[in-house]
Amino acid sequence: MKAFFAKPFGLIALALLLISTAYGQNKPRMYFSDSTTTGIPLAKDPIVVKFKGRYLMYYSRKMGNDKSNGMLGWNIGIAESKDLYNWTKIGELKPEAAYEQKGLCAPGALVKNGKIHLFYQTYGNGPKDAICHAVSVDGIHFIRDNSNPIFHPAAGNWTNGRAIDAEVYFFKNQYFLYYATRDSSGVTQQQGVATAPASTDFSRDTWQQAADSSILKPTLAWEGKCIEGATVIKRNNKLYMFYAGSYNNAPQQIGVAESTDGITWKRLSNKPFLANGKPGTWNSSESGHPCIFENDNGNTYLFYQGNNDQGKTYFLSNLKIGWDKNGPYILNKQ
Repeated sequence: MKAFFAKPFGLIALALLLISTAYGQNKPRMYFSDSTTTGIPLAKDPIVVKFKGRYLMYYSRKMGNDKSNGMLGWNIGIAESKDLYNWTKIGELKPEAAYEQKGLCAPGALVKNGKIHLFYQTYGNGPKDAICHAVSVDGIHFIRDNSNPIFHPAAGNWTNGRAIDAEVYFFKNQYFLYYATRDSSGVTQQQGVATAPASTDFSRDTWQQAADSSILKPTLAWEGKCIEGATVIKRNNKLYMFYAGSYNNAPQQIGVAESTDGITWKRLSNKPFLANGKPGTWNSSESGHPCIFENDNGNTYLFYQGNNDQGKTYFLSNLKIGWDKNGPYILNKQ
């Protein structure tokens, strides 16, 4: 009897090993989420900075499980890491001011004069959602800007006045604020830009709308009706913008554009730079909302969100990015 069952059991063990190995290969080196409130792993919209010897990541998270309205109940989680791959949650930024009571999310961040400046959006207010600003000396506790919300575009033929997904970057002696907005019909999401002088304290009166039209709107088939989540970096004496094309799980994928002035942008390709994963992989539903992070040694990492269940869960991961005269390329695709 022992000899009779040895072969079938061996085949079963081998099958289980292969399944286990395949699962391990599917799971990327960085695989972070947040289920601390709802029990459901859900972390989106990452932004990473290095501050006082550690890496800090700010991200959108659900603080409530209101299934009747997915636009409500968001706040910002804070995680730390020493290696950019293993992350531990250390705090949250919860609604505090009246203008953010319905929710806040999609952070952007930068370090200036020994402080972290966080740019985030109100959420759940439709066309009235706008960009806000807060500052911290420890990366965990933030003081809101008294002039909040600090920016939204003037409604007109090209925009309904909404501003979300803030990215602030210093280039050519001024700060550029990139944001996503909807067209006047509220259907198509596109990119806008505002600027502030180098001396800015990031308050409302220092920002000016730099273009009275979209600087990048969806035109390619894979971009659907949405371009959002812009993140920028300087290389080759120009800016490169990584952006999310198409709405969540449509699938959302990541593209790249370049600019020499921060306002006029040209796509590097008509195909996604980072596509959603193949069926069965952890990010088969999307690879979205990027963050390009430059380390002290010049190495760059593309953080992004993904899932394989049409948005029931969300995880965050990263890929190391290389550069040549033609722009970025993926060094360690998983």
